[in-house]
Amino acid sequence: MLVRDAMSTVVLTIGPTHTLRQAAALMAARKVGAAIVHDPDAGGIGILTERDILVSVGQGQDPDTERAHAHTTTDVVFATPVWTLEEAAAAMAHGGFRHLIVLEDDEPAGVVSVRDIIRCWAPARQQVPA
Repeated sequence: MLVRDAMSTVVLTIGPTHTLRQAAALMAARKVGAAIVHDPDAGGIGILTERDILVSVGQGQDPDTERAHAHTTTDVVFATPVWTLEEAAAAMAHGGFRHLIVLEDDEPAGVVSVRDIIRCWAPARQQVPA
């Protein structure tokens, strides 16, 4: 199975000046665990995850004043739609993260998460005799 079969095409893109509260509200409304941060001044595309927001709040930072750019991962590993789910899972395990931005023609086409991969693998694994 390929990344294109598992990825979510509901892509939330925010700007670097969104507050963490704004980002969290948008993520909650769209039911996604990550937002793509497009920051042309900082070199392009990064990712802000629910974990990034949680760490900030846990450190006592104010989500109404903290900006996305200060919490965005910019050293991103990108997937392509034709990666296998095994390749995506290996990249996540190696990098210690749970989301991959999927690029097609150098543009975000989706996001694939650990949850997406599990959703694809679980039905197939349940049918295998024990």
